[in-house]
Amino acid sequence: MKLQSAALMLLSLFVGCKKEALPPQQAHDEPPRLAVTHWTETTELFMEYSSLVAGQTSRAAIHLTQLGSFKPLTEGKVRVELKAADKASEAFTTKGPARPGIFGLNLQPKRAGTYILVVRLDSPRVADVHELGPVTVYRDAAQAAGAPEQPEEKGISFLKEQQWTMDFATEAVNERVLRESFTAPGEVHPRPGGEVEVISPIAGRLSVSSSIPVVGARVTKGQVLASVIPRSSSPSDRAALDFAVADATSALELAQKDQDRAKRLLASGAIPVKRLDEASANLKSIEARLKAAQARLAQLDTTRRAEGDDGEDSHFLLRSPLSGVIAESLATPGANVEEGTKLYRIVAIETVQVVAMVPEAETSHASRIVGGEVQVAGKKETLHLSRPRSVSRVIDPESRTFSVIFETPNGNHQLAIGQAVSVRLFTAAKIAAAAVPLSAVIDDGGRPVVFVQLSGESFARRPVHLGSQEAGYQQVLDGVKTGERVVTRGAYLIRLSALSTQIPAHGHVD
Repeated sequence: MKLQSAALMLLSLFVGCKKEALPPQQAHDEPPRLAVTHWTETTELFMEYSSLVAGQTSRAAIHLTQLGSFKPLTEGKVRVELKAADKASEAFTTKGPARPGIFGLNLQPKRAGTYILVVRLDSPRVADVHELGPVTVYRDAAQAAGAPEQPEEKGISFLKEQQWTMDFATEAVNERVLRESFTAPGEVHPRPGGEVEVISPIAGRLSVSSSIPVVGARVTKGQVLASVIPRSSSPSDRAALDFAVADATSALELAQKDQDRAKRLLASGAIPVKRLDEASANLKSIEARLKAAQARLAQLDTTRRAEGDDGEDSHFLLRSPLSGVIAESLATPGANVEEGTKLYRIVAIETVQVVAMVPEAETSHASRIVGGEVQVAGKKETLHLSRPRSVSRVIDPESRTFSVIFETPNGNHQLAIGQAVSVRLFTAAKIAAAAVPLSAVIDDGGRPVVFVQLSGESFARRPVHLGSQEAGYQQVLDGVKTGERVVTRGAYLIRLSALSTQIPAHGHVD
């Protein structure tokens, strides 16, 4: 359905672009139509006009596109000049576009001869000059009709009106020096020391009042993950615990009385100070024994209850040993746990390792690997990798690969632990060749192709032989030359246009 919708859209745009009716006097012996395309740093000019004849009017349609946005110029003036060294120059001006991007202009030169054709643009956003080279003004229509036809390379028609309304862009092919490279499958792993398991060091019950972090939750180092209520050492001996509390209570009363008596005797000089110190120490010891007995009894009561927690002083707090993400959680509030039970697995994600699994056929390149980049499925941007942390010299007997390990910051969290990625590995060798953006290369029936812009509205499909790839650019060893312009956005729509067999003849209303 998407293919049909795109094809219908292309067809409708072609139908909407029709040829202007010619005046009766131009129906016969019409001078040949000419077209010229020219680029500067800021604009693209595509100009269609009839051969220039002295004393006659030639209607010109000047299409101006802003490079960068690749949208039509919607305001400004255009001035066409016929410049000559041995005769007076002539100029023709239009005050604004007839339609967005299209400036219609009547050219009526007075004298025959050879001129330099210059188009000047003056708009609030951009001022530009296109020097289009020599042009001939003929004496009469017969001479113009007999002039050699303009050579034109046959191509795929894709009108300016289509380009302006779609996501479209082109770029000039330049020579780039890229490092020799090859690709290998890879996987994202935690950094060394970046993965830990949180294990309960005691047997007990997880507190129901504590918040249990779920899988995927971010935690910080030292954050409390859970609290464990220790299990009673003698859960079946309630009578013994009651007796211990009662015994300690009675002993505490006697120790208190003994200390009070020692204070009175010391005041009367009947005993030495040492006797009071011994009574006070005995009192403190019995107080501690009572507190411990009461805590054991409270712990037993809490363990036997299915809900509720006792005071947090008796809880054992489990804290995160590092900052990261909860990758696995086996903790359930209120559940009983044994000593050594794994409750969480935490993974640090701020820095990760990218492990490339390189086929053994590339073993000869192992010592020359100096860097890499990661391509994540569904994303155009690549992630730069510095020098590898290690290059294994051991071939895995099952996969017949060796590993190359990179460590990279992951502050924006675009890499996930366990994620499968494609890793491009660079060697120290460098290759100079024509290069195009990766977006310019499309798969056409299993073969890489690019679409080259022959003129403003004409494109050619070129199969290419690809070389190294780096930083968003792909070297093209055969198929295009430096200086040519390739389509970097919208190439697939041009391919659909080439496949259509029902595109009508077209021209431009100006």
